[in-house]
Amino acid sequence: MSTLDPRLHAYRADLAAASLRERVSAPRYVAGTSAQVVRGAVDLRREPAATAPLDTQLLCGERVAVYDEADGWAWVQNAADGYVGYVDGAALGRTVQTPTHEVATLRTFLYPEPNLKAPPLDHLSMTSPVAVVATRDRFSEVRLATGHSGWIYSRHLAAVAETAPDYVATARQFLGVPYLWGGKTSLGLDCSGLVQLALTAAGIRCPRDSDMQEALGIPVATTGDLSDLRRGDLVFWKGHVAIARDGKTLVHANAFHMAVAIEPAADAIARLRAMGSEVTSVKRIER
Repeated sequence: MSTLDPRLHAYRADLAAASLRERVSAPRYVAGTSAQVVRGAVDLRREPAATAPLDTQLLCGERVAVYDEADGWAWVQNAADGYVGYVDGAALGRTVQTPTHEVATLRTFLYPEPNLKAPPLDHLSMTSPVAVVATRDRFSEVRLATGHSGWIYSRHLAAVAETAPDYVATARQFLGVPYLWGGKTSLGLDCSGLVQLALTAAGIRCPRDSDMQEALGIPVATTGDLSDLRRGDLVFWKGHVAIARDGKTLVHANAFHMAVAIEPAADAIARLRAMGSEVTSVKRIER
């Protein structure tokens, strides 16, 4: 079998995506069927088991290709970033909706009616795509892939064409959010999840993991202490990424603070160096 990255290419020993027919050998090829996430967030795991490692999370409204279903699990590939893994099949709907808006706040509630006193059905996270079909008073009705509807406070949404260009400011909104390996919401996220959310909100396509993100932007020659950083630069170590808030400080989700935090770049460099990890690159995002 090919050495394609299994995180981004749907192939297993028993089957593969039909699009990989010329690249991998498999006893069966599957075209995949379209589905859409219908929960606020659903865990995507490496194996079809609740105890399997959490690789990432899929957000409500994200589209996936479903290649296999068994024992309540669906083996899928996320259309937004290409990530492959297993999710709870009950978290998917088949009546795929075309998004018109995205959640523009850290999180918002989905109500059964346009009434802020109604018990919420769920909560949706930043960058979750939604299909608005009507508005009433201060609320927007959104249609889910189950065919059912819910209501979101309209000011928490932005049209899909709108972006939040200052991704550093977006990242700062997550300050204090707990660190969660594989997390991608304001209830918990990891370093690359923070970067992906911030860049996605800015309209910049961004892969999921830090080693993939290191291919973004243009290389920047910096001094050893990173004293010549610019706001928005991405700083990479093996298995970690941070965003430069300015020339001296970084904002990043990290396991030292167990939260999204701002700290001096010099402190982060020294701490990781003591653990045997050096900065591998600094990348500047061109717009």
